[in-house]
Amino acid sequence: MSSFRALRPLARQAGAARRALPRATNPIQQHQRRFLDTSSAPTLYSAHAQVIGARTGKVHGENLDVELTMAKALGGAGDRGKTNPEELFAAGYGACFQSAMNAAAASMGVKMPTRMEDSVVETTVHLVGDMKALDMGLRVNMTVKVKGLGREELDKVVAKAKEVCPYSRATQGNIDTNIKVVNFTDGENDIEGDNAKSYGTSTYG
Repeated sequence: MSSFRALRPLARQAGAARRALPRATNPIQQHQRRFLDTSSAPTLYSAHAQVIGARTGKVHGENLDVELTMAKALGGAGDRGKTNPEELFAAGYGACFQSAMNAAAASMGVKMPTRMEDSVVETTVHLVGDMKALDMGLRVNMTVKVKGLGREELDKVVAKAKEVCPYSRATQGNIDTNIKVVNFTDGENDIEGDNAKSYGTSTYG
């Protein structure tokens, strides 16, 4: 018992030392803040889609009528002119994230390009796992290309977008998302996962 009492002051000192450690100041390395309770938050918009025929069927929505096809990589026909759930998710995630970038930039006083072609988001959704074992998931690779912003400024915009984008919030902790940020003039860096990190690499002209 005396040995346990002797260790208590050391434990308290160790805890105090951990609390005294400086926190990360890099906005890309900080954890995303906790967000609203979606179960009780006011509804801003509701989208509805009806699916018939699963991955080889049809999708009908208020502003959407598309036919689905099973990708060739999954043993399907991969018919041209038809789509699949992964492609639709890639489009939705990319569009939402780019919109979040614009909103984040405006809130930070950062001027984004006025030409649409000077700000591009490319999203690839990978279906991963084992189909036979019914053990599957998603992995996302995203490339953000913006002309006219310095790397530090662009990093901050993307970090803020990761924090406020509804799709990023929904997938946080569930889907491994890797975002490569490319400035058309200043270089590129990677932002990976929930605890994002960045580093300078090649320079692009």
